[in-house]
Amino acid sequence: MEPGPLTISYAVASDVGQRREANEDSVYTSPRLLAVADGMGGHVAGEVASSGAVAAIAALDERLEAESAKADVEALAEAVSDAGRRLRALVEEDSRLQGMGTTLTVLAWDGASFAVAHVGDSRAYRLREGELVQVTRDHTVVQELVDQGRISPEMAMSHPQRSVLTRALQGAGEPEPDLFVLDTRAGDRYLICSDGLSDVATPEQLTEVLTAVTDPEEAVQRLVELANAGGGPDNISCIVADVAA
Repeated sequence: MEPGPLTISYAVASDVGQRREANEDSVYTSPRLLAVADGMGGHVAGEVASSGAVAAIAALDERLEAESAKADVEALAEAVSDAGRRLRALVEEDSRLQGMGTTLTVLAWDGASFAVAHVGDSRAYRLREGELVQVTRDHTVVQELVDQGRISPEMAMSHPQRSVLTRALQGAGEPEPDLFVLDTRAGDRYLICSDGLSDVATPEQLTEVLTAVTDPEEAVQRLVELANAGGGPDNISCIVADVAA
């Protein structure tokens, strides 16, 4: 007998945190696309950048719905390029936005697997059978130091340069996203989040919440509370998505 189709259910939460005046994160969710963007460049420019990136994802979603189509890595790559064009156009219209940028992590659901586009240091994790794995790689100076064996992952958690990006979506240049497909199984749980959560919560803390709290709506609220309890130094955005048969 062929296995039945897989479905996803999801919830999202976004919070300004304890130390910021505005929320520069933008999120997008639909039955097809799940995305988190974390803007940078001052609270106005950061919000403009992340909103521009998410607008490109929303435009892709509208096309997919109109065509009854599913996104693959090629469609995601084009959406990221579209996001880059939108940011460049905004900078051309307003030079005060020069230097703005955003992360972007997008998961596209096709009924059997997730295609992923990722640039920056927002993250996607997969919880499977109690084991939490980060499935995206941070595009940061500190991650490069970890990859080179110069510092440990534990040291990276508190490194003063942990948020210095080596890649981002910006108002200049072409974006260079990581593109790949995730093997997906019934029972998997996925977390997409900005670094306002991942810089504060340890993998063990994330695993505890994602394992113990079965309802996605409650899980995202608990994750926001966890980040705020840790000082809430940045905006906090997260999406929790469950895969079921």
